[in-house]
Amino acid sequence: MGVRERIRGIWRQTAGQNRAAQAVSAAAADTERRTLALPAILSPAQIPGQSLPKPTPANLRRFAETPVVRRAMNVIKDRIASMDWQVRLRRSVRPGEVADEAEKLRVLRGMLEEPNETDSFRTLIEQVIEDVLTGGFGAIEMEATGDPERPAMLWPVDGASIRINAKWDGGTDTPRYVQQAAGMAEPGGVELLDRQLMYIRMNPRSFTPFGLGSLEVAFETVNQFLSAHRFAGKLAANAVAQYALWLNEATPTQHERLIRWWQDEIEGTGRVPLLATEQKPEVLRFAQGTDADLRLAWQEFLIRMVANAFGLPPLLLGLEGDVNRATAAEMADEAFRGAISPLAMLLAEHITRDLFSKCLGWREFEFVFNELSARDEETELTLQVQLLKAGVLTVGEVRAMRGLGPLEAPALAAGTAGSNGAR
Repeated sequence: MGVRERIRGIWRQTAGQNRAAQAVSAAAADTERRTLALPAILSPAQIPGQSLPKPTPANLRRFAETPVVRRAMNVIKDRIASMDWQVRLRRSVRPGEVADEAEKLRVLRGMLEEPNETDSFRTLIEQVIEDVLTGGFGAIEMEATGDPERPAMLWPVDGASIRINAKWDGGTDTPRYVQQAAGMAEPGGVELLDRQLMYIRMNPRSFTPFGLGSLEVAFETVNQFLSAHRFAGKLAANAVAQYALWLNEATPTQHERLIRWWQDEIEGTGRVPLLATEQKPEVLRFAQGTDADLRLAWQEFLIRMVANAFGLPPLLLGLEGDVNRATAAEMADEAFRGAISPLAMLLAEHITRDLFSKCLGWREFEFVFNELSARDEETELTLQVQLLKAGVLTVGEVRAMRGLGPLEAPALAAGTAGSNGAR
């Protein structure tokens, strides 16, 4: 038994997975996951190999757990994960051209709603968005089952453990990716074909096969913010003394007695100190003694830089000083169209191309989010009603945009008559 098989056996025993007890078909139960679920917990060591690893700083994962970065990531992740979505025919395909169209649409939606034994669509997509925003490396393993009721199974993969074959020739039978767990030798990696892994790159570039995550862009800014935040915390907690007490012409013995008396009787007790000296002691301040010592303006600037890296207005990260009712709506709309909508469209395109086309071979269908045309429900509803009244869209097209099925013939005739009367 090789190293990879032993690791998989340990992981199955730890996770307590029992595929025989799952309520899935026989074909789906025989489909085995190839990648490791949590490769980061196996070993902290990294062994270089021939495949190209993602050069990601180790602090990225910890930076993603800080309050400012977590707020920025949740604004984008939660909005996308809570969107309504649908599976539909592509625009180039006419209704009726695909055999068993309704049945395939039902199967595809059921497959995405229950991608594996433990995840739902939301939990699956949240993990992928987290990796995309952190390092630009969202990954999902796709394994075809051959079961008509569940044609494929999907598992989230730690994108940091995926290495890309720089010499991939585009062949369908040539491994394009390798999951290299920490501490695993190069031959022990899990090789994956292009149709077996959905690798989502954010900010793709021509000089590298890897993407660029928003947190990578804000790495230095977050590091500086944490340093300034720690300094301000120590200063506010009086861990850093910004003043000194000067006694003129005091002997060393008097100096030591004053220190011991202050530490034993005064410090931390809340008592009023009484000093009887020939000359009044003087307090020497090393700072202004105001909030300016906390570098709050500098921290605010760094928060704005973090917001810029994620494509969000500073309003959504808690900076409300220069915001009014008019600009708040514009900033919220800018966040949706500048940060949320592009990432949602990127995810939808990958599901359509990688899962439907490459893995299953069903190129007639596409995955879309229903809420990308407008930021809020009221605006979308108003737009669709106006287009319906103007005759630009039909009732069936509007229902398809909202993820609803076609109406029955009597109801459709009544809706058409109503729209004609409105005109």
